[in-house]
Amino acid sequence: MAMNLPSSRGKGRRAPMADINVTPLVDVMLVLLIIFMVTAPLLTTGVPVNLPDSRAKALDQEQEPVQVALDAGGKIFVNDNEVSASILPDVLAEIAAAGNAENPRQVFLRADRALDYGEVMRVMGELNRAGLNRVALVTVGSEAR
Repeated sequence: MAMNLPSSRGKGRRAPMADINVTPLVDVMLVLLIIFMVTAPLLTTGVPVNLPDSRAKALDQEQEPVQVALDAGGKIFVNDNEVSASILPDVLAEIAAAGNAENPRQVFLRADRALDYGEVMRVMGELNRAGLNRVALVTVGSEAR
């Protein structure tokens, strides 16, 4: 009498499937890529400034920084609002008073490369006098050009 027992040689057994279907993963990643490519240009707003090149790395930020920009004509903008040079110290003093002593406000200074160095230093001096000492100069990375 013969019995039909499963043999250890693997006859009649199916091998386990070890393939992963990556098509849905690729589809989702391509959709996300398209979404980011469409929305990224919409996130950059502000005053058009021709920034100088730099190889410095991006900064980590805890809170929304104050944006100070100087365009090619020498106009000063604080958070996309034009400010005259005469009231700039008052505006910066209000911003400095709104921050706390433990975590002072970060300031991003963007200046057009065609500006005179003295104009940029005048604004930096006003930032220093107001107590806003965490100033980062915004540049364009060298690989962006």
